Amino acid sequence: MESGGQDINLNSPNKGLLAGAMTDVPVDSAAAARTPAPEGLTLAEEEELRSELAKVEEEIGTLRQVLAAKERHCGELKRKLGLTPLDGLKQNLSKSWHDVQVSNAYKKTQETLSQAGQKTSAALSNVGSVISRKLGDMR
Repeated sequence: MESGGQDINLNSPNKGLLAGAMTDVPVDSAAAARTPAPEGLTLAEEEELRSELAKVEEEIGTLRQVLAAKERHCGELKRKLGLTPLDGLKQNLSKSWHDVQVSNAYKKTQETLSQAGQKTSAALSNVGSVISRKLGDMR
């Protein structure tokens, strides 16, 4: 059920997405210029906001490039260390299991099950004693 265009590289920022699904959509500055300014904004305020928007969009693009480079570097380091995606999964599962074990809900559940086990064991012991006594009486 895997699509031919699906990115399956576990170190990819686009993992699991269809190729081309994560493309940047450029802002059409001509279309943006044609839209009227919201009420209450002066022309100078609108220009300042548009300038700030352009800067922020440029920063976002730069951050995406830096993130992609960092993810590639991370993948190379993991490969050099011999770490596989399975190792990462094992580590995540181990940490998750540890988190569950130290959680209050787990501790309370464990205590409750322990008490239930002790009471069940005592009840079965009593039943066994009663049956033994009845068998002894029948002889």
